[in-house]
Amino acid sequence: MNAHSDLAGRGVLVTRPAGQSDGLCRLIESAGGRALRFPTIDIEPTRDPEAEALLAESWDLMYFVSRNAVEQALALVPGGTWPNVARLAAVGRGTALALGAAGRAPDLVPSDRFESEALLEMPELAQMRGRRVLIVRGEGGRGLFAKAMVERGAEVRFAEVYRRVRPTVDPTPLLASWSRDVDLVMATSDEVLLNLAEMLGPEGRDPLIATPLVVIAERTRETAKRLGFEVVQVAERAEDGAILDSLSELAAGLG
Repeated sequence: MNAHSDLAGRGVLVTRPAGQSDGLCRLIESAGGRALRFPTIDIEPTRDPEAEALLAESWDLMYFVSRNAVEQALALVPGGTWPNVARLAAVGRGTALALGAAGRAPDLVPSDRFESEALLEMPELAQMRGRRVLIVRGEGGRGLFAKAMVERGAEVRFAEVYRRVRPTVDPTPLLASWSRDVDLVMATSDEVLLNLAEMLGPEGRDPLIATPLVVIAERTRETAKRLGFEVVQVAERAEDGAILDSLSELAAGLG
């Protein structure tokens, strides 16, 4: 985090799921901003017996795509050491920390870009012929990693341990105070951003796209541009400190 991060009283709409935004909200407030919590995704367990069975099997690689994947998998198979798994992989630092706290740090974590594309570039995953790979994710996650693993000769299965649900919220109070309270918006995925647009409805479109936005991936920036956003900045890393730095940079340009 940049030591000079300063939000100068700006209001930031924090769209992360409830219970997963505390760290970022604290950073925003410590930088002189106002954190406005507006979750656009709820996380629910699938309670899928097949997922539970798959988690107990032996694997050459088990890949966790998010901190939610770790938490929900641990609810199905407590312990956290995964003794039947040769290698654990995590999409990023938050997921890695969750695995480490549960009992076993991952063997593979991208060092810079926290996404499947970066993990696939790691030399340890270049030769996968005959290896068994389990991808622990939510329902209907991205298929990029699985496709690449199959192309490299691996047997791939999915343990879908949670589902993402769009909350039902009346946006009227937020929209009524938007021009006064909301100066910046952040979104950590395409789904978060698209849900936000849906939840605000047609009447919220113009104020939303006119508000500077921070995202953590280039693909989400492209989604935002298609929605009509005028100002979009991609944080250098998918970490709270980097998100805060981008928010502060945009805040400095608001005048």
